[in-house]
Amino acid sequence: MPTKVLQLVAVGAVPPTLLKDLEEPIRLHLGATIVQGKATLPAPAYAFNKDRNQYHSTAIMRRLATVLEPGQLLFGVVDVDLFHPDSPFIFGESDRETRIGVLGLARLRQGVDHEGFRRRLRVEGLHQAGHLVGLSYCEDQRCVMVLSQTQQEVDKKHPTLCHVCRNELAKLNR
Repeated sequence: MPTKVLQLVAVGAVPPTLLKDLEEPIRLHLGATIVQGKATLPAPAYAFNKDRNQYHSTAIMRRLATVLEPGQLLFGVVDVDLFHPDSPFIFGESDRETRIGVLGLARLRQGVDHEGFRRRLRVEGLHQAGHLVGLSYCEDQRCVMVLSQTQQEVDKKHPTLCHVCRNELAKLNR
């Protein structure tokens, strides 16, 4: 089966170094080819909800759809606090059907130094990209694919797939 191509796109003022931090774990653990998006989208003012003081993830994903290249997966990174109506906040969202995901950095920065933030970025980036390539949530609390609802839960996860998820990925790639 051909390698999946994942396009990384900055939404707003996201430093290119943070996008680079996502490349290795996604390539190494998911086997995807990473390409930097040709387009950089502007800050997502259109997705801001003044009542929540947060940004609606699905609205950002709809805008990302405008730069999706045929046959690729698209993963946007934005430095804002994301929400989905059913949650007080989310770290990110991915939709297999549209092949688009988004990762918000604001909550990942909270309460850690620069290295702690970079680790969280790689862990949650790998998690969201895992959904894009077809992986579901995992029950293994150490696996990168377990659902995290707090920063502490992100910190407990290993930055790798468990053996069950690795086997599932191998099946998906056949």
